[in-house]
Amino acid sequence: QVQLVESGGGLVQPGGSLRLSCAASGLTFSTHHMSWYRQAPGKERELVASITTGGGSTNYVDSVKGRFTISRDNAKKMVYLQMNSLKPEDTAVYYCNANSILTGRSYWGQGTQVTVSS
Repeated sequence: QVQLVESGGGLVQPGGSLRLSCAASGLTFSTHHMSWYRQAPGKERELVASITTGGGSTNYVDSVKGRFTISRDNAKKMVYLQMNSLKPEDTAVYYCNANSILTGRSYWGQGTQVTVSS
């Protein structure tokens, strides 16, 4: 059974930092592109950042470029999202996603809440 478990969310002041982690199990991690999505209240879920299977290529939504960094550790089956210079508009539930390059099947974590507020 595939499981993606996010952690690291919380309440932070504007300008602060958080590091989200996602622990994967039940899948061959190295054959999955990994992504972070977020969904704010009343808004659609959006792709925030993605990283290819070997970590050689990353992509970010324009609103987080220069502030967020996605990384992965294939040996530990972990993916991370380092978030710096956080803004109130970054407030959302953040979800980890794994997408198989072999089957196209996608898996989701349960989400972790990030709240940026003074």
